[in-house]
Amino acid sequence: MEKKLHTIGLLNTFHFTAYLDEVVLRTGRTSRRLKIDHPEAIAIVPFIDPDHILMVRQWRYAVGQETLEIPAGKVDRGESIEEAIQRELMEETGHKAKVVEPLITYFPAIAYSNEAIHIFSATELVAQEGGIDEDEISSVEIVSMEDALKMIRNGTIRDGKTILGIMCARNAFNEQKNG
Repeated sequence: MEKKLHTIGLLNTFHFTAYLDEVVLRTGRTSRRLKIDHPEAIAIVPFIDPDHILMVRQWRYAVGQETLEIPAGKVDRGESIEEAIQRELMEETGHKAKVVEPLITYFPAIAYSNEAIHIFSATELVAQEGGIDEDEISSVEIVSMEDALKMIRNGTIRDGKTILGIMCARNAFNEQKNG
């Protein structure tokens, strides 16, 4: 176990806080650790039918390219996970879901961040009036599960939550079909 001695530096932003801490290691030596306090996040694999999902294209500044992903976002302060799921689905795809099922929760960057991403499948989608957040989303696309799996294998889809969500949704669907 490591013990924090003190914080050397701090960066506080709208979405997260980053700390550079000096710590004592279990061996007694000192070291520095970066820790990012990040709110929980959600991601959704939205099925329009058993073989097709909605995916979104958006520009990702950090990697300098447009990506194809499942809808996702952080849980806002005071918001439940269920509220965040419906809000993000609406903002990113223009739909709400009647049925939402949990798939998995994971830590995407456990070495330096406490962010947990909760991934869900969504079915019985209902298109809603109102617009998609055009500042964030370039397009919404219907993608077959078969094509999504091919894009994962060939490296077109490289986003971790998207890969994990699609693989877990496929496994859950196969278990239901064979169970």
